[in-house]
Amino acid sequence: MADKNLTLMEEFILLGFSELPYFQGFLFVIFLVIYVSILLGNGLIIVITNMEPALQIPMYYFLGNFSFVEICYTSVTLPRMLMNLWRQKRNISLLSCAVQLCFFLILTSTESFLLTGMAYDRYVAICKPLSYPLIMNHKMCVQMVIGSWVIGIPVLIGQTYQFFSVPFCGSNKLNHVFCDMPPPMKLACGDTSGDEYFIYIDCFLFGMIPFLLILFSYIRILSTILKLPSTTGRSKAFSTCSSHLIVVCLFHGSGSIAYLQSKSSYSGTTDKIFSLLYIIVTPMVTPTTYSLRNKDFIESMRKLFSKYIG
Repeated sequence: MADKNLTLMEEFILLGFSELPYFQGFLFVIFLVIYVSILLGNGLIIVITNMEPALQIPMYYFLGNFSFVEICYTSVTLPRMLMNLWRQKRNISLLSCAVQLCFFLILTSTESFLLTGMAYDRYVAICKPLSYPLIMNHKMCVQMVIGSWVIGIPVLIGQTYQFFSVPFCGSNKLNHVFCDMPPPMKLACGDTSGDEYFIYIDCFLFGMIPFLLILFSYIRILSTILKLPSTTGRSKAFSTCSSHLIVVCLFHGSGSIAYLQSKSSYSGTTDKIFSLLYIIVTPMVTPTTYSLRNKDFIESMRKLFSKYIG
């Protein structure tokens, strides 16, 4: 019977915001504006960090790569969400769902490790300033970025393949806005404790370990900052690190709540809210928290605009 259901079920239906039928147009406009702002804001960071010589330092190299991941990250989910809101056609094939989930997990892992790399960069800059040019050379930065991209690919591709190899029974409706891991698991036949176990392993490897490394880095950073004799130096160091911590807390906090639910306690409404936090809010606030509060970046942006527009 399970095999028969697996053969017949060729697609899922993403319910999205179907419980709000009269707000579909409004939600489409809101999410379209958010998506465009994410593309423009993070695209501006990529352009300026690559074109402005004053920003050719490791911190902005990581920031440019992080903004690129943010664009890819939202582009995996938001365009499909917008299409569903516009066309009111919410079906998605099992293959498309698997591909979306796989790219989403890989980009989530990449973002997590990039945040760790950015924390390490700040740790070296503040705690070991004399060794900073030697440790954070260009080769080291490139290796860290490439490592952030590739470290999770084999595991996450294998897990996605294994997950979509199980039979799905009963309803094919996913109470979610995109193909995330928890909603299809609720429809899987038989015992899914093994899949839940692998989710916890993924959360530990690609979420908890990077978060603990970031936490350790900032404990050392805070200890060093408090020892600085200059109030101005402490203020500048706190300002530089606070932007990164805001994004870390948003990303890891919302992601942990969404993923560390068991199948029995899964709530579609709660999961949709927290999913929107880490697929929309985090990429949207990145340009503001990292760049628009940064005097060097604002000055570089002003010079670039005056050169090509003024």
